[in-house]
Amino acid sequence: MKIPFNKPYQCPDEREYVTQALESGRLAGNNAYAQKVQEHLKQKHKLKNVYLVPSGTSALEMGVWLAGLKPGDEVILPSYTFSSTANAIILTGAKPVFCEVDPVTMNADPAHAKSLVTDKTKMLLPIDYAGLPCDIDGFSAIAKDFDLLLMIDAAQSYGSYYQEQACGSFGELSTFSFHETKNISCGEGGALIVNNPNWIERAHFLQEKGTDRRLVLYGQKSKYHWVDIGSSFLLSDILAALLLAQLEYEDDLLALRTKVTNAYTDLFEQYHAQGLISITPYSDNARLNSHAFWVIFDSEQNKNGFLTQLKERDVYAYIGYMPLHSSPMGQSLGYRAEDLPITDSVGKRIARLPLYAELAEHGLDYCLEQMARVMKDIYGF
Repeated sequence: MKIPFNKPYQCPDEREYVTQALESGRLAGNNAYAQKVQEHLKQKHKLKNVYLVPSGTSALEMGVWLAGLKPGDEVILPSYTFSSTANAIILTGAKPVFCEVDPVTMNADPAHAKSLVTDKTKMLLPIDYAGLPCDIDGFSAIAKDFDLLLMIDAAQSYGSYYQEQACGSFGELSTFSFHETKNISCGEGGALIVNNPNWIERAHFLQEKGTDRRLVLYGQKSKYHWVDIGSSFLLSDILAALLLAQLEYEDDLLALRTKVTNAYTDLFEQYHAQGLISITPYSDNARLNSHAFWVIFDSEQNKNGFLTQLKERDVYAYIGYMPLHSSPMGQSLGYRAEDLPITDSVGKRIARLPLYAELAEHGLDYCLEQMARVMKDIYGF
């Protein structure tokens, strides 16, 4: 049996909705299915001012433009994130300033982030790694104390909650990804959530290539003009149709993924309790979306052995992010691996386990059996 790292789930009504979108003749963005998706997010998670975009990367880029980043500004973010988070900053001419992670949550460490604030700092940009919300209270306090903007890269945390409030509803801006690897997917897609009411109209302009075309569509103007910077930050209605079918099934997907994360927790808890590894802290969090499960080993050698032995058994676990500060681009910005020793250390020792909804239905027992055998080979029990 082969257990891939990720596998998209096919939900009921996907074909029907996509066919309806095709037959409508309205295939571009902000049409019928986009409106249905926006209404779903509003009703299900009380998310407001949702802008559907082609990807999570697009959401970040649209967000930093909307926030007004410019050359000379600095943005504090974790090094342990995907390149899109930093690229969005660099595209504005601003500078990414990398902070350490908390090795328990793998999210940005607010204390270290606070120590990096200068008079050039304009924004804080933490991520919700593996669907675990970042320390919203900690970063909100820093933003308030230093008059900074707060934008959350929530690419992985759609459906998770922080203190009974949905991820995506924090900060001036939050971003989601609906990539093939995410819990809810339309292949490629994303969303920018604009929580600052003063930015709503301009967000429409940016999404529509810098034009006020929306005002024409709503009868407020007879013709549109070029009024701002912008790009084609629009999700095709065909993909929005696919996304709606996934969203309508999100509770079932969450139940399946939770079955997997609970099984992983049960399997690895004995090693975690003895201090040999650390694992995703699902037991400490009540409402998470079960996006990912990681294991941080006590040595890089044991991590490599774990991945290799599983691959020999056709179970495909994977490494985590390659920290950005020690990457070629990070080095070009003047960083060295030793600048962030915690991030550098855990980045070498972390492994992410296969996690997709269908695994709960087919292959989970085999996956657990093989992992148990590998862990026994590594640690002797």
